[in-house]
Amino acid sequence: MALGPTGVALLQKNGWTVGALVNHQWGVARTRDDTPDVNNTFVQPFISFATPDAWTYSLNTESSYNWTAKDFSIPINFTIAKLTTFGEQKVQFQWGLRYWADPAENGPDGIGARFAVTFLFPE
Repeated sequence: MALGPTGVALLQKNGWTVGALVNHQWGVARTRDDTPDVNNTFVQPFISFATPDAWTYSLNTESSYNWTAKDFSIPINFTIAKLTTFGEQKVQFQWGLRYWADPAENGPDGIGARFAVTFLFPE
């Protein structure tokens, strides 16, 4: 189990969203003696632009640093999303590429892809 602070700051103006999410976690309980100490920092700066016709282009990184292992993980993500409607149901389709600029030791590397479908239920 781990605990720690989390903060987010962002600015939205004229279709642009710019900001960052940051958190840090320290281990407070170990489930086994062979479990390594938790001491991780996560930083996610982001920028996106939403067009009037519901396309969104985004660039971010989901970087983390393991202070115990002294190991970085830096993936860079580019995504394109489209918001559409089927009947009255709003749905967002998202496609993206991920490049591991600095992969963690024994972690994923190279290039990856993602696809997501999100059903929205606004009130």
